[in-house]
Parts: sequence; structure tokens; C-alpha cells
Amino acid sequence: MGTTAENPRRITLTPAARRALEAAARLFYERGIHAVGVDLIAAEAGVTKKTLYDRFGSKEQIVVEYLADRDERWRAFLGERLDAAGPDPRERVLTVFDASRAWARDSSPKGCSMVNAHAEISDPAHPAHPIITGQKQWMLALFTGLAADIAPDEPASLARSLMLLHEGALVAHGLGIFPDAIEHAREQARTLLV
Repeated sequence: MGTTAENPRRITLTPAARRALEAAARLFYERGIHAVGVDLIAAEAGVTKKTLYDRFGSKEQIVVEYLADRDERWRAFLGERLDAAGPDPRERVLTVFDASRAWARDSSPKGCSMVNAHAEISDPAHPAHPIITGQKQWMLALFTGLAADIAPDEPASLARSLMLLHEGALVAHGLGIFPDAIEHAREQARTLLV
């Protein structure tokens, strides 16, 4: 299977590569992708710069691994909560907001890593770009599937409204615009689900 937008090239992580990825993830999220160089990642991970290049090949690949890992963890986190939510599509929509609130509290105090990464990586030719946009397309597809059971005549419209509430809440949360933006968005979403 080749590398595609839906299936970016990934590497097998050795223990040293895993340490480097963990350091890179923390640094990229805290400081920004462009602000963090491979020298700092290597120093924080306790590996040599040569080891980084041997394992990843490039900083771009480290970024791909960082974002793909966050995306995989988010999807698994959300999937567990949706599995526990039961079949009611309205409750499942609200569960997405609840999961986002918990994830933001525990894993994303500075906002959505994909939104933050897109502020730095807007070039579609960058190998991490498809991961960023792919996650948001996946979220829209998730909302569309849920909306189809709530508003079968207009699922796309409801899904887009839910997506805008969700993504706007993530941005407002990350910027600290007002307290508990995700909970506010959840309550606004509830009014759309009647």
C-alpha cells in the first residue's frame, strides 16, 4: 500500500524513536512546530541528532508522526466514549462535545493540535497537511452520520452547524476567550437537536 493523503508514510518506532517522538510532541504542542528544531528534540529525548535522522529521516516525518499519533489517540478516545454512549444519535452528538471537553482539559490546554499545526502548515504539499485536514474531514463525516439519524432530510446542514460549534469551541478554548467554551458549544448544539 503506497503513501496517500489518507495513508501517509509512517515509520516503525524503536524505543529511541518513541522517546524522540514523545519529546517532539511535547515541544511542538507547547512551543510550535517551526520554533522547535531537531537539536532541541534530540537533547530533550536524550538521543543524538544522527539517531533522529536515522529513525525519522527528516523533521517533516517527525511532524507527521506527532500529528498522526495525536489523531489516532483522539479517535480512540472519542470512539470509546461513543461506544459507551448508546444508540441515541442526539446523545452521541453531545458525547462528542463531552469527549472534546475532557480531551481539552487533559491533553490540549492550548487548543486543538490540528488547528494549531494548520496555522504553521498550510501548504498542501507538506506531508503532514493531509493528517490535519483529514482529521477535520473525519469529524465532519462523523457529525454527518449522526445528523442523518436526527435530520434525515438535511443532514449536511446540521452536521456543518455542529462542526462549526465544535471547532469554534476548540479555538475559543485554546485562546482562553471565555471560560468553558466547549460546554457552551455543547449547550448550543443541544438546541439544534430538537
